[in-house]
Amino acid sequence: MLSYRHAFHAGNHADVLKHLILIQIAEYLKEKPASFWIIDTHAGAGRYELESTHASKLAEYRDGVGRLWEAKGLPPAAADYLDFVRMLNPDGKLRHYPGSPWLASQLLRPEDRLRLYELHSTDVKLLQECFKGAGRQIQVTAGDGFAGLKAILPPPPRRALVLIDPSYETRDDYTNVVKGLQEALKRFPTGTYALWYPMLSKLESRKLPDRLKALGAKDWLHATLEVTAPSKDGFGMHGSGMFVINPPWTLERKLHETLPRVTELLAQGEGAKFTLESESA
Repeated sequence: MLSYRHAFHAGNHADVLKHLILIQIAEYLKEKPASFWIIDTHAGAGRYELESTHASKLAEYRDGVGRLWEAKGLPPAAADYLDFVRMLNPDGKLRHYPGSPWLASQLLRPEDRLRLYELHSTDVKLLQECFKGAGRQIQVTAGDGFAGLKAILPPPPRRALVLIDPSYETRDDYTNVVKGLQEALKRFPTGTYALWYPMLSKLESRKLPDRLKALGAKDWLHATLEVTAPSKDGFGMHGSGMFVINPPWTLERKLHETLPRVTELLAQGEGAKFTLESESA
């Protein structure tokens, strides 16, 4: 039974990291004239109302995008991210938050394509409504994103960003992302893959980065953002990470410029920090 709804967590510190990186990768892809695809394997609802019952219950956005909303002196990549959020909030009040699909749709050129997968029956209907009338450029599929990758890779233009962002509700999710990436790289080794994961005390979470490095990709970038130290009782998410295979060569430099200030703004206690590590051929 699939129960995860991202609406409860929309705009939190993990979304800030994930979406900031998504934007930077897509903007890099646009620098070349050749077309590209963005494929989102766990798309969610598309966009979120922050005053809705779901989002306001935990109000995690207040300690995420909300802390950046009125901040001064933001690095360019963080300012770019906020510019997209402001597009959904033209009156200057933070009431709406863009999910990855909506952000991706705004980053496309006419020749580019967006392919979205979502399993949750309620969210896929919201996703379809979000992109009603979008035509062939944006395709929403009700189904498993990992299965979708098997059918869709390699994409026709041979240029793509694949965003993988499952709920990690079960232990199998950790195994599935490793297996899914392994299979995807066989089909499409030159694609850019951006995998988000939660930083938790549980063993599966702590071991995931090493399992991803062991896939053998020659070029990768691993960024983490922790907003506080792990809790003593072992519960809760204290940060998140993004593991990017075949990243743009510009991404590490931009994150070095951006994450110190973003970490400062999002810190919720002692232990807040960021890390960056990479490997290239």
